[in-house]
Amino acid sequence: MTLITVMFYLMAAIALGSALYVAASKNLVRSVFMFFVTLFALAGLYVLCLADFVAITQVVVYVGGILVLILFAFMLSGRELLSGLQQQTNRLIAINKLPALMLAVLFFIVLVNVFLKANIDNASWISQSIAQKNVITVTDVTVNGIGVNLMTNYLLPFEAISILLLMALVGAAHLSRKEGEAA
Repeated sequence: MTLITVMFYLMAAIALGSALYVAASKNLVRSVFMFFVTLFALAGLYVLCLADFVAITQVVVYVGGILVLILFAFMLSGRELLSGLQQQTNRLIAINKLPALMLAVLFFIVLVNVFLKANIDNASWISQSIAQKNVITVTDVTVNGIGVNLMTNYLLPFEAISILLLMALVGAAHLSRKEGEAA
């Protein structure tokens, strides 16, 4: 087993374990911080897949932006709401959770079925890419091309997304205000 394989399994175990903790924990503060660990583990998996730009984007956008927004929403929410959320009974199997549980089981069955029937080692599109020499190697630099395209050909969509994220931030701040506060 190579070092890359060990790193992959380690990052995957960290990502899955922390994601399961986020979903199962009743403590909101611990869930937010474990979500932070999950996002960093996913960035590590992207680095192992030679997707360095996606890894950097993961850290900048999700860890730097979305997670901070979640922390602010958590800090600005009222004490009554948080105490009400933590005092809910949390039984794993309840009648009101039955549709979600059935959907999760069906999704898991589909994933296992796809995993067992997929012959990833002999996929036609992989062998065709290798034959055409259309393969990204470790020495290829893709970030420079992405940066040039992002600031030339795709500048308008890039700016539109930044305005959309700004509107989402302002909307989240507006929704988190208490009703009696002045505008």
